[in-house]
Amino acid sequence: MGDDSTRIDFKDRMLSLGLARVSEAAAIASARLIGRGDEKAADQAAVDAMRKQLNMLDIAGTIVIGEGERDEAPMLYIGEEVGTGEGDEVDIALDPLEGTTLTAKAMPNALAVIAMGPRGSMLHAPDVYMDKLAIGPGYPEGVVSLEADPADNVKELAKARGCPMSEITTCVLERPRHEELVEKLRSTGAAIKLITDGDVAAVIHTAAADFTGIDMYLGSGGAPEGVLAAAALKCMGGQIQGRLVFRNDDERGRAKKAGISDLNKIYTLHEMVNADVIFAATGVTDGSIVRGARRVGDYLETETILMRSKTGSVRRLIYRQKTD
Repeated sequence: MGDDSTRIDFKDRMLSLGLARVSEAAAIASARLIGRGDEKAADQAAVDAMRKQLNMLDIAGTIVIGEGERDEAPMLYIGEEVGTGEGDEVDIALDPLEGTTLTAKAMPNALAVIAMGPRGSMLHAPDVYMDKLAIGPGYPEGVVSLEADPADNVKELAKARGCPMSEITTCVLERPRHEELVEKLRSTGAAIKLITDGDVAAVIHTAAADFTGIDMYLGSGGAPEGVLAAAALKCMGGQIQGRLVFRNDDERGRAKKAGISDLNKIYTLHEMVNADVIFAATGVTDGSIVRGARRVGDYLETETILMRSKTGSVRRLIYRQKTD
């Protein structure tokens, strides 16, 4: 994969509104199942709507980050070709419903998420776990590191921000595997926001810390979600590091099949997303970044955040669709 200077033209401006329509369609379809307790039905509705809209775009698209097989979820599968077959050759990373459990239980921060870039622009991450560390923009490169102790990362981030460690707020997925991590973070006096799901949204929160109050995200989650989050930070600014985690030979085999030879490599943002991309996220349930889908009279209304890394532009789009 080359750098930005060797890219063929990627018509990101022309494609960006179409991308927003894709995430809007997925959010609207899954919003009808908010609080219904059926994760698979909500996911399936989002997948079907996202696929239909993608196939209307004039692109020769290949999904490089798709739905995970781990949860036996309905998939827009890795390697699936989408679009009309005409237009730019693009890579697509997506999660039609990031937060299936959040949607089923009517909890905050469920999103429909998609990113698009020129062919070869995104790391083909296998469906394994990834250790992640993310912070927002405005800090020196490398101020935090996956190789450092979590407590030291809090210390260095506080120093760079010019505040005591007690004023740093971290975000961690609430999982048994993170008990030691949480203990180390607590030792610094930093605050911890524990979340049940939705680590793409959590990473995005670090890029808008003044608004969300989240300074740093740490912990392990899905590797595909790590690449999606990196695409968002490519547009918003910030830093992310990721290191693949393998639990067995089958997972190591998946990585090798994806062309990954160094299984211990720590990936930076620009290694996960190495060219300009566009990114769209539409709220399904209410969250800190965008509002969830809601009924307004005879309409269903969504809010989408649409971003282009080339210009650093961030748009918020309100869409209303008449309900049946």
